[in-house]
Formats: sequence, structure tokens, C-alpha cells
Amino acid sequence: MYVAHLTLQDFRSYESAEIALDPGISAFLGPNGQGKTNLVEAIGYVALHGSHRVSTDAPLVRHGAQRAIVRAGIVRDERKALVELEINPGRANRARLNRSPVQRPREVLGMLRTVLFAPEDLVLVKGDPGERRRFLDELLTVRAPRFAGVRSDYDRVLKQRNALLKSAAAHRRAPGPEVLSTLDVWDTHLARTGAELLGARLELVAVLEPLVAKAYAALAPSGVAALEYRSSVDTGLSTDRAQLAEALLKGMAETRRNELERGVSLVGPHRDELLLKLGDLPARGYASHGESWSFALALRLASYELLRADGDDPVLILDDVFAELDTGRRNRLAELVAQAEQVLITAAVPEDVPERLSGATYEVANGEVTRVR
Repeated sequence: MYVAHLTLQDFRSYESAEIALDPGISAFLGPNGQGKTNLVEAIGYVALHGSHRVSTDAPLVRHGAQRAIVRAGIVRDERKALVELEINPGRANRARLNRSPVQRPREVLGMLRTVLFAPEDLVLVKGDPGERRRFLDELLTVRAPRFAGVRSDYDRVLKQRNALLKSAAAHRRAPGPEVLSTLDVWDTHLARTGAELLGARLELVAVLEPLVAKAYAALAPSGVAALEYRSSVDTGLSTDRAQLAEALLKGMAETRRNELERGVSLVGPHRDELLLKLGDLPARGYASHGESWSFALALRLASYELLRADGDDPVLILDDVFAELDTGRRNRLAELVAQAEQVLITAAVPEDVPERLSGATYEVANGEVTRVR
């Protein structure tokens, strides 16, 4: 799998851009602030319908424009596909596949798979639990696009349930039977959708952990990396959806009084944590800067290996990563990714790109992208 062509219209700093790409390694070089990251961000957006830099779509649209368009020509198993996304902040986004409209943008999820390394990845180790939950859910969606719908359904139910709890808490009196009956309904919906999401996360962590340990060992001279999923309910080490739904219902029943007082849902996958461990200690708060970088890179490398095992070589994107690494980690990472079908690199200067990753070179300056080698 690789991206053969990228077209941008009013995306970030680009009024328009047309870039032809080849399999193998391509490096986008130029001073900071010239738009290198915008290019790979657009490719990542095609894969995930989200940005690794911002949580909303509005910053993706060039100032003064009403919408942005990202169009990617994708080659997969020698078959070509053209995916187009129209980004409309405040309104519904639109998508086309091979120039024909699709009913919902998420219908084109899975056409392109990417694994993106970026300086922002440090938040996977040092940031709040929400960052690690997002990492798991994005990887689930890349592997099985239907999980975009599962997550959307869960978020919708959670929002409705929280609104009911908040309303009940605001009245500062014991809720009546009508409120409790409605809450029972939302409990059932939350347990059903939550069990699907929770079970999928547990299964993902089980297959991801040995890959993370292997990748960390390849990057760092010492230390053993491990993952531990901590749920807000007792899962009994089961991934059976019916059992998980029962566990969630039990947890909600036990915390109902507290939830009604606080006006917020205290049980469910939105409260879970993916614990990253170095030896017996949590990486967050204990890992050095270098160890944190190695762990973040190991999570991405493990994602890449998992997607490869599914049958597709995802496009690897390394956004200004090498400047953050010492020479040893830089060279080890280069060796690990060099054989990928397509590697896209951004760097401020050529010296930041390891010699092992030499390939096609593009200069990015003043909103122009020029291939120089």
C-alpha cells in the first residue's frame, strides 16, 4: 500500500498543492513553518479522519476559506483508488470514492492505513489517560473501520446519559421514578456499546503487548516495556461481550448514588486507563526523556507490525522525529522502518535524516513543494 498522489485545496497553509509520490522513502525538507507537517497531516487525515495535531477540523481549513479538500490516490495490491475528503467545519464533512459520493465519510475509512510518528507522541507516555485511550481507539479503527461507528455510538449514549445525570444533580433532590426508569434505559445502552468497545480494547492490548516489548528492546539498550489495561469495572479477564455488559451494569448500579450526586458517568471505557510500564514502574512520572521517547516509538512500531500482520503494509509517516532523538535511537529507528513499502519523512535539514533512509527528496518553501531528487 502506498500513496501515489496527493492533492490539497485550502488545507492549512496550502491554497493548492499537487504532489506525485513513489513507493519507498520520500523526505520533505525545509525550514520550520513552511508546511512540511501539513502535507503528512493531510495524508494521516485520509486514514483516520482526524489530525495528530488538533482535535477539531477548523484549524485545517486555510484562513479565509470555507472548506478544505484532501484528495489521495492510493495504490493497494496494484489496485488504484481515489479518496477525496471535503472538510467543512461546523457542518458535515463529505467524501468521495473514485469520484462518486458516499453516504458517510467513514465509509472510506480503511482505504488507506498509516502509522504516524510525531513529537506529539510523547503525550502517549506523559499525558493524561485520554491520550492512551485515543491511541487504542484509533488503532482499532484502522484495523476494523466499523469501530468508528462503535465509538460514535458509545459517545452519543454517554452524552445523553451524562445530560440526564447532570439534570438530576442540578435539582438537588432524590430523582423520581421517571428519571430512574430513563436512567435504566441509558444504562442498558451504555453497557451494550461499552462492552463492545471494552472487549475490543482488551483483545487489542493482548496482541499489542508482546510487539511493544519487542520494539522497545530494539530501541533501548535496557528496560522491559509492558502494557496493562485497567478497566473501571472488574472484567474477570474476559472479553466476552455479554459478561462485560453485565460487569458494566453492575458497576453502574454500585456507583449510581455517587453519579447522581456528581452528575457524571463514573463507569465505562471512557474512564479506563492503559498503563505503560517499565519493569514494575509506570512509565508516566518515572521514565526519563529518552525512555519516554523509546516507549512512544515502540507503541507506533508495534502498531505498524500489527497492521502488517493483518496483511497490509501501512504507510509510515515520520514527522520531524529524528531531530528529537539521540544518534543511537535515530539509527535504530531507521533500521526498523527502512524496509516499509512507503516511508514519508519531514525534517528541517538533510542531516536530520539518517543515511539509511535516503531516497526521493522534496524541498518545501513558501507554500511550494518541489522534487529535487
